[in-house]
Amino acid sequence: DAVGILCLISVAAALDFKYHHAEELEEYLKGVHAAYPSLTHLHSIGRSVEGRNLWVLVLGRFPTHHKIGIPEFKYVANMHGDETVGREILLHLIEFLVTSYRRDPVITRLLNSTRIHIMPTMNPDGFEATKVPNCYYSPGRYNKNGEDLNRNFPDAFENNNASIQPETQAVMNWIKNETFVLSANLHGGALVASYTFDNGNSVTGSLKGYSRSPDDDVFIHLAKTYSFNHASMYKGNGCDKRQTFPEGITNGYSWYQLEGGMQDYNYVWGQCFEITLELSCCKYPPADQLEKFWRDNKVALIEYIKQVHLGVKGQVTDQDGNPIPNAIVEAKGRPHVCPYRTNEHGEYFLLLLPGTYVINATVPGFKSMLKTVEIPDNTGNFSALKQDFSFSEVSITSKAASCPKTPLYQELERASAAVKPTVHILVLMTVMLVLLK
Repeated sequence: DAVGILCLISVAAALDFKYHHAEELEEYLKGVHAAYPSLTHLHSIGRSVEGRNLWVLVLGRFPTHHKIGIPEFKYVANMHGDETVGREILLHLIEFLVTSYRRDPVITRLLNSTRIHIMPTMNPDGFEATKVPNCYYSPGRYNKNGEDLNRNFPDAFENNNASIQPETQAVMNWIKNETFVLSANLHGGALVASYTFDNGNSVTGSLKGYSRSPDDDVFIHLAKTYSFNHASMYKGNGCDKRQTFPEGITNGYSWYQLEGGMQDYNYVWGQCFEITLELSCCKYPPADQLEKFWRDNKVALIEYIKQVHLGVKGQVTDQDGNPIPNAIVEAKGRPHVCPYRTNEHGEYFLLLLPGTYVINATVPGFKSMLKTVEIPDNTGNFSALKQDFSFSEVSITSKAASCPKTPLYQELERASAAVKPTVHILVLMTVMLVLLK
């Protein structure tokens, strides 16, 4: 039996720097789970068009289920099947995490205080379809139905008419079923950390070529955390002379507008801050470069996960200490177009940079509760500031108020457009008065 266990551990540890196709990837993940059953949980969140499993390995002290106070984090790679570096470095990240647990104090604390979900490939069909690796483009970018999965999500700005693919639907369900706080999706073809919004309109400032979210400061911090911990991304050289990214980061819309992207969907409908990491100038580089890619990204991958502990978290309960789900909890001055609500445990997580904030908790139909908090930088302590809310007069189970999938920012734009003429008239009247005087 001891020999069997040794074999399992060697399976988990003997990860070569090469490309792992579907069967090998599955075998590796199953080997890791068998070798570390109490630290990992392996499950499939759905199937691709061709029926391949969309595997997710969960790592943490409580890998099988959500624990109150422990935030959920995810990495997703290989959404474009021909962008392959992320797929392999996530396998090496898994190996690093499981072999460092209880040996490295930082990794041990990270896994004890965070539930980490890793999906090495969101588009296994596209990867298998890429027979001739190419640095720039191959049809394997798309799923089996020829759809670009990063143009396939509901969009907050315009009606996305793409028919939702099985892989996209699986990820949407996954986001709905977990309380994800922070995420990154790993791409290739450039070297930059790109952040929300990818799409925009006049409400988010897109007329000035930048589409700003209410949490723009946090997103800039998240993108810089990755780029400055990466071997060279922070230098901002880009991949050719035409494209440079100061500090190795960019607002998605400033780079190029895209509709139906996954990071905007996470932020608007999933209450999860996601950035897009472009990790290699060549989309599908030769396997002998994979070890260098892992070395270049290793520190950044870990430092980025720690950011899930930024800001403030807590529970909203009634007078008897029962959790109140669907209470709205937001920081004043940064309202989300789809208000952030507590989960079934009455929990909320808000990513905020260090500073003073007023947190507003609202149970629909009752008076709001405001609390001023001083948020320190707690990422080193692996725990956001804790701030609970107790509603003495409330004893209800509020129904799930789901946000509509319609383009939410369209309504805002119409509202702000409706206001504009009156402003113009006021300005005109003022000018006329000045002239008449």
